[in-house]
Order: sequence, then C-alpha cells, then structure tokens
Amino acid sequence: MKNFFKKLFIYFDELNFNYKTAFLVFIIAGGMICIIILSQISIFTMKQDFDTLFDKRTKSLMQLENIKDSYKVNLQDTLLDFEKEQISHTQAIEVLFLAQEIIDKNWDLYKQQIELKNKELLTTFIKTFIVKEENYYENKALKNSIMENINKKKEIIKKEIEKINQHIDYKKFSNINLEINAISIYLTSLINYDLNLAINEKRNTDKIFNVIIIFSIISIFIVFLFSVILSLLIIDNFRKLHNSLEHKVKEKTKELQELNNYLEIKISKEVAQNRKKDIIMFQQARFASLGEMLNNIAHQWRQPLGSITMIIQSFQTKMSLGKLTASFVDEKVNDALLLASNMSNTLDDFRNFFSPNKIKSQFYIKNCLEHSIELSKYFLNQENIQVILKIRNNVKIDSYYNELSHVFLNLISNSKDALTSNVDKNDRIIKIVVNRFKNHLVINFVDNGGGIPKEILPKIFEPYYTTKYKSAGTGIGLYMSKQIIEKHMNGEILYKNIFYKIKDDRVFSCSLFTIKIPLNQTNGNENEK
Repeated sequence: MKNFFKKLFIYFDELNFNYKTAFLVFIIAGGMICIIILSQISIFTMKQDFDTLFDKRTKSLMQLENIKDSYKVNLQDTLLDFEKEQISHTQAIEVLFLAQEIIDKNWDLYKQQIELKNKELLTTFIKTFIVKEENYYENKALKNSIMENINKKKEIIKKEIEKINQHIDYKKFSNINLEINAISIYLTSLINYDLNLAINEKRNTDKIFNVIIIFSIISIFIVFLFSVILSLLIIDNFRKLHNSLEHKVKEKTKELQELNNYLEIKISKEVAQNRKKDIIMFQQARFASLGEMLNNIAHQWRQPLGSITMIIQSFQTKMSLGKLTASFVDEKVNDALLLASNMSNTLDDFRNFFSPNKIKSQFYIKNCLEHSIELSKYFLNQENIQVILKIRNNVKIDSYYNELSHVFLNLISNSKDALTSNVDKNDRIIKIVVNRFKNHLVINFVDNGGGIPKEILPKIFEPYYTTKYKSAGTGIGLYMSKQIIEKHMNGEILYKNIFYKIKDDRVFSCSLFTIKIPLNQTNGNENEK
C-alpha cells in the first residue's frame, strides 16, 4: 500500500501542468456536488422532523375522541341497558369502572401530549431566528378553562357511579346523563381547539420548509459560483507561479555556476578551519570519555566499598560482644586489603579500557570466576545467596583478566538485586556453568530471581537504562559488560528468561545470561578437569 501511494505521487508529479489544473477543477466540482447532495438530505430530514411533530400533535385528538366515545358508549349506553334491566347491577358496575379507567388513561396521555415540544436544535433555531411562528388560534386561558371544566365534570360522574355501586336499586340517571352530555360538549370544543392548532402548526411548517428550500438553493448557488471563481483564480495564479519559477530557476542556475567557482576557493580555507575544530572536538570527546570512565569506576567501587563497610561494622559488633580475636582481625584485614587492592586495580583496568594498547594475559577461567565470587562474598553471605560453580572445562584463555572479572561482578550484582527483591531468603541461588563448545568458551549465569519483564528486555544493554533507583545503580553495568565482551574480546553476551529446576524438583522462573568467547589457537590448549 505504501509503495502504491509512492508511485501515485510520482506519477502525479510527472503530469503536465494543464492536467494538474484540470484535476484540481474536478476535485472542486466533485466537492460542490457532494455539498448539494448533503444539503438536500439535510433539508428533507428536517422536513421529516416537522411531519413527525405534526403526527404527534394529531395523536392528542385521537385521545380526546376515545374519551368522548367512552363516555357515550361505555357510560351512557351501559346506564341505558341497566335502566332497561338488560344487564345486571354487577355487570353494569364492571363496565362503568372499566370505562372510568380507560377515560383516565386517555386523559393522562392527552395531558402528556399537549406538553410535547420539538426538542431538535436545528428546528428550534429556525423557528426562533429565521421564520417566526404564527399562533392565530392559540388561547391558553380558554384551553385551561375547558380542561378545568372537564376535570370537574369527571369528578361529578365518578361520584354518581359510586352511588350506583353502593345502591343496587339506584336508577336516577338523568343527572349523570346531563354531565356526560356537558363533558362531550367540552371535549368537542377541545378537539376543535387542538385541531386548529395542529393545522396552524402545519401551515407554519410548510412556510418554514419553503423558506429553507429557497435559502438552500441561493446558498448552493453562491458557494458554487464562489468555487468556480476561486478555481479560476487558483489556476491563473498557478500559471503565473509556474512561469515565475521557470525564470527564477534559470537565474539560480546561473548563480549556482558562479557560486561553485567561488566555493572551490573558499573550501580550501574552510578545510584549514575545520582541522582546528576537529582538534577541539577531539579534546571534548576525551573529556566525555573521562566522565564516562568516572561513572564506571563509581559503579565498580560501590560493591567493594559496601563489603569494606561490612568488615568495619563486624569489628564493632565483635568488640561489643567481647569476641574480637587476633585471628578474626587478621582474617578481616586480609579481606579488606584484597578488596582495596581490587579497587586499586579497577583504576588501572578502566584506564586500560580506554587505552588502545592493552596487554593480554593467560589465565584459567576458573580462577577468574572464583576471584569474582570472592570479591562478592560479603554481600552474598549477608543476603543468604548460594553460589553454585560448575567447571566442566577449565579452559586457559589469553584475554583481559580484570575486564572479564568486572563482567562477572556485574552479572553477580544484577542477580543479587533480583534475588533479594523477589525470592524467599532460603531459595536464593546463583548457578554458574562453564563449558567449551567447539572453538568457543561458553559461560552460563543462571539465577532464580524471576527473570526480566518482556517490555524492558530490548533495553537492558542500553547505557544508563536501569529499573533501580539512582542510589542503587547507574544502569551502565550491563552496557559496559556488553562493550567488554563484544568489542574487546570479540565475543557475544545474550539474555533470555527460562524455567529451570535450579533447586531440588521445583521449577523456578530464572534469568539466563550466556557469554560466548572465541578461542584462538593458543587458547584452550591446556585444560584442567
């Protein structure tokens, strides 16, 4: 679909100017036809709205006729039959009460109908501002008086029917017949009044519709005329613009030829200035690298500093308990010196990390892993994290010992954060498996910390991306690990979420980091089982 539209635009750009203008006229004319059709639909929709209102008005007349017929047929005829003893008292009472219910229902419906008003916004606007309604026959005081008289007569008739209900032999119906005849007269007057209003409203509706038709035709003609004029003006303007652009293109082409000759001279001067700028940018890049290196050092120092803090606190704890011994002091001092040495080496490591002339060394992968675990043992013990190290092939490699150790420290630190947040204290495990596959050293880091959410998986190796607070991490650990493995060791580091029986027979949701380091001819010649 995208290629189709692209080809269509290219084809349109290649058309002649006359075809483009004809196409523009076609679009405007089509738009006007659509406006005409839509306006006619709107007009007849409004007409239907008026006719619907008229139908609703005439329904009130039907209710009045029903009431009038009920008084005549259901009441008077029933009383006449009862008087002639053609029906029993019980039958007469049932018919009379049923007739009363029908009359009351129709009367209530009528009163609801007369309160009906047109709620359409368009219709209300037209009646208010365009065509004023003419209510020649509307006399609300007269209508209210008639309705009040009907209500009074209805009550009198109800009382007379109650007398008939209470006295079986009561057959004086002259009074009730007079009231029924009176109410029939009032109903006839009310019917005539509403009929006149409905006719008057229909006349107003037709008048409004005719005015709107005329107004619509005039509006369509004006819009169509304006569109034609506008199209002609646009076409003329395009033609002038086209000619003007052709003239300007010729002038600019001449200017460009002169400018090219001038630029050949100026470029030689700009090259010399750009060399000076390159030197300044190189200095700025070095400062930026220095800032990144300081952040990395701070990230790598956070862990050993925490361990040294724990060692210092252990002296205070042993002293307060009276269990401080010389052997304990020697052991902790040695541990602290080892951590301090590692912090010192970190400075050299990061200095070498940005240096193009780093020196490789040969070492066993087992020693590097054990060294990293030893540096992490204090916070691992504190969080009750068990580390399982399986060396299936202890390969001797020729690489950067300290940089690889930093990668292991980063992975252990990430696993520690996941385990302490999501796993029970008795089930926290980190499993490291080392193997050799063809010409690659493969190291798998597995922890049962629950894995990484799918929505952030693509970002875990991006610089400064972290899900922890600023105080907990800078988000450069995995980024630096990826840089070391891929750029300095020509290897690969991958991640995926797995389900794994890392402990007994239970299946845990685990994180798996896989490091693949290629082995050259000198790597892996000596293996220690």
